[in-house]
Amino acid sequence: MEIGNHTSVTEIILLGLTKDPGICAILFVIFLAFYTVTLVGNISIIALIRTCSQLHTPMYLFLSHLAFVDLGFSSSVTPIMLTGFLRYGMMLPVTGCEAQLCFVVLFGTAECFLLAVMAYDRYMAICSPLLYPTKMSPRVCILLVGVSYIGGCVNGGTFTVCSASLSFCGPNEIDHFFCDFTPLVKLSCSDVSIIQIIPSISAGSIIVVTVFVISLSYIFILTTILKMRSTEGRHKAFSTCTSHLTAVTLYYGTITFIYVLPKSVYTTHQNKIISVFYTVVIPMLNPLIYSLRNKDVKEALRKATVRRYF
Repeated sequence: MEIGNHTSVTEIILLGLTKDPGICAILFVIFLAFYTVTLVGNISIIALIRTCSQLHTPMYLFLSHLAFVDLGFSSSVTPIMLTGFLRYGMMLPVTGCEAQLCFVVLFGTAECFLLAVMAYDRYMAICSPLLYPTKMSPRVCILLVGVSYIGGCVNGGTFTVCSASLSFCGPNEIDHFFCDFTPLVKLSCSDVSIIQIIPSISAGSIIVVTVFVISLSYIFILTTILKMRSTEGRHKAFSTCTSHLTAVTLYYGTITFIYVLPKSVYTTHQNKIISVFYTVVIPMLNPLIYSLRNKDVKEALRKATVRRYF
């Protein structure tokens, strides 16, 4: 068959997490609850930051965009997963599958960039407090947010172009709950020797660059904190980083397991479980991490609640 976007297979079947009707019903309720918490939590974070003047700082600007990205990330996967639980599988047109892959990669990449930007923001705030207002001006913040979204669009476009060049002429079932790139490549009857390499280089470069920025930022932050004479000052400085460090550890820990470690290290079932964690669970946890461990957010939420009801 000629390599190109000519498909004899027009639909892709997602087998989901399980075919057992009883387990599907239980998982539907659980993940519907997860998705509801994700929507309420992230929308609340965005609304709170936009309406409370005390949260109009670079750190919370980046947090509001992280909440928006988490909304997009979860919404790219969870509704289709929930539909699959009701139908014991989900059928998508090939173009729909490619579109889902594009949005998953776009929002996942934007989250990597935003976590790196937030690490840089903490570095500037702790290591160069006098220069912070200048170095993190509104113009610079908008530029950093824009770069995060552009990076997401470029990587998402790379994956989409590569997946659109695949031809499907045989089996059309994917043992997954969303259209990931690797399962699509396995279904293809095209020559995938080059198509596999391009997304790997693109995604790998982004992971390396963002991890480098985060690691370097925290090396300088740790060095600065250790030089502080005041125990209270060290505690206050480190407390502003704990939420971000928790989010970074959770997110990069899971994507490293999936996309960096050799495929022989884990099974398909383990792959799906870890994928659930970073596509569904982490977007739900991030608002809780940043609200429960952040005094400013809790105080703003308290004031907003009091103002609303009294």
